[in-house]
Amino acid sequence: MESRDRGMEDGASPMPGDGEGHTAARARHTPLVQRVYQLLLTQISAGDYQPNERLPGENELATRFQVSRPIVREALRRLRDEGMIYSRQGAGSFVRATVEESRPLLGYAPVETIADIQRCYEFRLTIEPDHAYHAALRWNDAALSNIVSALDLMADATHAHRHRDDADFAFHAAIADAANNHYYASSMQALKDHIAVGMKFHGSSLLGPSGGLSHVLEEHRGIFEAIRCRDADTARARMRRHLEGSRDRVFEGRVLDLSL
Repeated sequence: MESRDRGMEDGASPMPGDGEGHTAARARHTPLVQRVYQLLLTQISAGDYQPNERLPGENELATRFQVSRPIVREALRRLRDEGMIYSRQGAGSFVRATVEESRPLLGYAPVETIADIQRCYEFRLTIEPDHAYHAALRWNDAALSNIVSALDLMADATHAHRHRDDADFAFHAAIADAANNHYYASSMQALKDHIAVGMKFHGSSLLGPSGGLSHVLEEHRGIFEAIRCRDADTARARMRRHLEGSRDRVFEGRVLDLSL
């Protein structure tokens, strides 16, 4: 059985009559496939995997995303069909280089101090409420589906008493994408590593018996509902409150003197 699993690793086709093949057919176009596809797409777009870098194998991805291998296999198939990845026989799936890689990327100085984390929150407060505002006015079905996929990943993690920084970022990045303004989307991707530092601190502050994870999940759901209902003003206000709350939870309500 082990050798059979290894032979099917990394996107190899199931053998005729294999039960997993039937499961894969049923898995196609399900919300779980969309969620895994979207998260992998976000990670590839953000540069977590470099051109020609090998993606983790199906078993590892299935464990990471808490789904079955047929779900992962179908998500990888979609990425291959869209030209985002390619496969090498017996070697796995690799990220495909695109024209975009040759363009200079927007960049920011790295986070080096606690004050830099607060500065990042300060900057996010100047742009992300507007992401939500314009996303409410401009979303299409595909963009809304991407927000839902990230929100579902966050919900799964919350129910397991975990905080997933990647899903949290995917939610905020999907809102920037839904705003249909490439400057917003590019800024979020350039800030990914900086935002991740704050999200890790924020996630740690939510763990424990206080119910913080559930409360923050509801904050995200509130933002999504306002966007879905095309209530731009409420979406903007809820995003601002969420970011201010996140900042205050990380810094326990204390404000650093950023003039120093």
